[in-house]
Amino acid sequence: MAAPVVDAEYLKEIEKARRDLRALIASKNCAPIMLRLAWHDAGTFDVNTKTGGPNGSIRHEEEYTHGSNAGLKIAIDLCEPVKRKHPRITYADLYQLAGVVAVEVTGGPTIDFVPGRRGRAHPERSGFEGAWTVEPLKFDNSYFIELLKGETEGLLKLPTDNALLHDPEFRRYVELYAKDEELFFKDYAESHKKLSELGFTSRQTGSATKTIATSAVLAQSAFGVAVAAAVVILSYCYEASRRK
Repeated sequence: MAAPVVDAEYLKEIEKARRDLRALIASKNCAPIMLRLAWHDAGTFDVNTKTGGPNGSIRHEEEYTHGSNAGLKIAIDLCEPVKRKHPRITYADLYQLAGVVAVEVTGGPTIDFVPGRRGRAHPERSGFEGAWTVEPLKFDNSYFIELLKGETEGLLKLPTDNALLHDPEFRRYVELYAKDEELFFKDYAESHKKLSELGFTSRQTGSATKTIATSAVLAQSAFGVAVAAAVVILSYCYEASRRK
């Protein structure tokens, strides 16, 4: 499938879809699973073959039925009304936009979003139960604070969480982010943007680029990716417990 032409009209549709996604996510309280949808669609990128990545292919049965994508059909279905309302927007852009909005709605950092991704033609939400933080639907640095506290009654902690403490290099960042939420937000925003654009090269027209620069269509290191993945896990697993 050819990449969409990112002209002024496409950008207007992106803005409208963003508003619709904000209302949807706020009303359905589904930010965690929307963020997970964006991450899992993008996470298929193969650096060697330059295939996969954020192309919207996760909506196909052979992908969303994969064990690691358990429950994501829920998010896919939630996005369908927005897609029908804005048919010109590719599924690839829609799912990544949903992830960006999910972070913003829950109080997280503003993530720069560049549209123009091409699509591809062809227990309920997770395997865990419980929450990692007292307010799982709030995007902040409390995961790192709780991690340093040790075991806390009523909160979940897996071996993968403890691994962040046992590895000296990871622990350094856990301690840093626990003390500095602003730095965590900055690193997360950069990492999220990088993941959402794996294998994607913007093909905006000159006028479209200017529009983004002047109107800020969708607002505005290495360890950030690993840490952000942990945040995604802790948030969407909370939804699983809420549904039971």
